[in-house]
Amino acid sequence: MTKHTPHTLLFPFKLLAGFLVLLFMFFAAMVFGAADITIKDVWLALTSSAVNSQISIIREIRLPREVAAIFVGAALAVSGAIMQGMTRNPLADPGLLGLSAGANAALAITIALIPHTNYFGMMVACFIGAAVGAALVFGISAMKKGGFSPFRIVLAGAAISAFLYAIAEWVGIYFKISKNVSMWTSGGMVGTTWGQLQIIVPFIVLGLLVSFFLSKQLTILSLNEEVAVGLGQKIATIKSILFIVIIILAGASVALVGKMAFVGLLIPHIVRAFVGTDYRYILPMSAILGAAFMLLADTLGRTINAPYETPIVAIVAFVGLPFFLIIVKKGGVFS
Repeated sequence: MTKHTPHTLLFPFKLLAGFLVLLFMFFAAMVFGAADITIKDVWLALTSSAVNSQISIIREIRLPREVAAIFVGAALAVSGAIMQGMTRNPLADPGLLGLSAGANAALAITIALIPHTNYFGMMVACFIGAAVGAALVFGISAMKKGGFSPFRIVLAGAAISAFLYAIAEWVGIYFKISKNVSMWTSGGMVGTTWGQLQIIVPFIVLGLLVSFFLSKQLTILSLNEEVAVGLGQKIATIKSILFIVIIILAGASVALVGKMAFVGLLIPHIVRAFVGTDYRYILPMSAILGAAFMLLADTLGRTINAPYETPIVAIVAFVGLPFFLIIVKKGGVFS
């Protein structure tokens, strides 16, 4: 008989609360900004065929960037949660462990060497770069006897990320494409189009669905690999699939909004405080709160110094860096 814990019994209500927070943040993101938009304008833009200047701004500028914020926030939060579960490393995050830096470097190289490649090609380059970045980090971490300690992985991630970002900068300067690279990798949703979303969103949705499907196996992995083997889990297969999912989610996010650290670190820790350590609950809740957090960050970026935009990556880092230091001070253990 299945044992029902308080987290299990209350999870539907917590999930509903998360959806309500996400819905509130979505409408707040649509209303607030440099342009004078009302809730009525947002409702008409979403539910009718009416056309005026405010509705056009909503449909062509604000709505695609907030849809991007939702999917990128969900992708980064879930990929961070998966990384933390697979490595049992509470400091794991795509932006800290080389994935974002690898995707960023691959994007710069592609712009320099294949300048007329389409958006799909850019996304594939980000996938490859994310895989290379992660492989370098884990490869270096495994070189020393003792395995993957949390701090060793973080140190390797910092070194490899710095190296790959330096490559991206060098490519931009050498090929005189620094401006183009910066426009791609500045860390924001400015200029997001429906065409970009049509290419990127299906990959993110696929990655999220696969991660939810393997959430039970991830829970077992996060506890003990020996137990997982004893329960008949195909460890190598599950890890390989989850690693591919991380690459897809992180690579797609970089292709859409550029480099973005700390979201995958911050959100899963907050979620665990509410839903426990079962990844069947952690992953969907991380997707919802990650999306809501990214909407909040984008709204703040557009309103703090309106009509100018504050880089969203700076806002995320402002919140994420102190949180990172708190986790380190606590000894890098799950809360």
